[in-house]
Amino acid sequence: MKPRVATVWLGGCSGCHMSLLDLDERLIDLADRIELVYSPIADMKVFPRDVDVTLVEGAVANIEHEEFAHIIRRNSRFVVSFGDCAVTGNVTAMRNGLDTEGVLHRSYVELADVTPRIPRGYPTIAELLKEARPLHEFVRVDAFIHGCPPTADQIWSAVSELLQGRTPALTHVFLRYG
Repeated sequence: MKPRVATVWLGGCSGCHMSLLDLDERLIDLADRIELVYSPIADMKVFPRDVDVTLVEGAVANIEHEEFAHIIRRNSRFVVSFGDCAVTGNVTAMRNGLDTEGVLHRSYVELADVTPRIPRGYPTIAELLKEARPLHEFVRVDAFIHGCPPTADQIWSAVSELLQGRTPALTHVFLRYG
């Protein structure tokens, strides 16, 4: 049975997933070795149970991300913070020093062309958390792949180790944060 692998994109730019695609011909080898059960690069709607490895890109920036982080942790044997936004908050967390309500007011009221109001209570627009935070502040994370974004070689090395049932022991993959 092939390992069940998922990739997730929270609050980030998708650069980590672009680096994953930069595996180029190694993607063919990877496709032969795994069952991709969830990813923004595939059209799956519900995060599955019994996932062996989940790579999580992006900071936890809104209430939907926070809920999703807990779903991922419950359903994944091994969770990896994938890139600096997931590891430290990085660029996504640059908003942390700003008044969130002020930013929303400026964006949705002051600069509105039509119907000036802050979107609230819409099922498709998640409420922002006061601060964007790294994944490990919400759920237990088993490994951290640093980089903005990590290189394809870093991703390949880490994923190859994980798929062989080994914890990555590479200089660019840290098993603890801080």
